[in-house]
Amino acid sequence: MKIFLIGLPGSGKSTVGVALAHHLAMDFIDLDHEIETQEGARVPEIFSKKGEDYFRAAEAELLRKWAASPGHFVMSTGGGTPCFFGGMDVINQNGVSIFLDEPVEVIIERLANNTHRPLLASDNAVDMRIKLEKLRDLRLPTYEKATISIQSPTLEKILKRLDQLGIRS
Repeated sequence: MKIFLIGLPGSGKSTVGVALAHHLAMDFIDLDHEIETQEGARVPEIFSKKGEDYFRAAEAELLRKWAASPGHFVMSTGGGTPCFFGGMDVINQNGVSIFLDEPVEVIIERLANNTHRPLLASDNAVDMRIKLEKLRDLRLPTYEKATISIQSPTLEKILKRLDQLGIRS
């Protein structure tokens, strides 16, 4: 089984993903980390030096590679991963997608001092809120194609939903 966590930056994909993978005794894959390893640079540096188009193409290539690989894992995708180059189709054809639908207010609190999110770089919370709301509006139609949507996600809510759908049994 492959589980792909999707959602806005700061929605908890990596944090919940580590816990979920541990609970299910599966490997945890952070797609951003995989890109950084492949490129030898951090995500913000890739964005600034090579541009978003290059980043998205590299991201899509790695997503396809992992999706086609054997074995089981929980993957934290980048916030835009499902939205470019048919990413959502790749995800849904190869595993279970879980949309972590965290309120914008919670994400703003989490990201207040985070400088590693190139699309959300901002000097103040008002600008960040505007950027996050625009990003959410733009990406929501793709995120809503997920197998499972969890509002204010927790590990317990995810496990319960997987059980309800007979995915974990």
